[in-house]
Amino acid sequence: MSVIGMFTPTKEGGWSGTIRTLIIDAKLRFVPNDNRDSERAPAFKLYVGRSEVGAAWRERGGEKEYLSVRLDDPVLAAPVHAALFPAEDGQEAHLVWRRGSS
Repeated sequence: MSVIGMFTPTKEGGWSGTIRTLIIDAKLRFVPNDNRDSERAPAFKLYVGRSEVGAAWRERGGEKEYLSVRLDDPVLAAPVHAALFPAEDGQEAHLVWRRGSS
């Protein structure tokens, strides 16, 4: 697994930080999705500037809650699937990516 982003909480209940990979270097915001029309709707919408680039859903693994993240962009061959894990103190979170098995 690789940490590809570091985030801090926002006043609005989301997260703000930077994602960095070999081809991506962008400030990313997790904005709460206040207009969820179903339980399957994402909990957060992801933005770079004003452009929506993905979504995140609340998940639970054992005792820990995390966000399942999907980022997409026309320049990417396929969407990036990652997970945002908040630290115990809630003052930061790591965006973690792992290549899927083929």
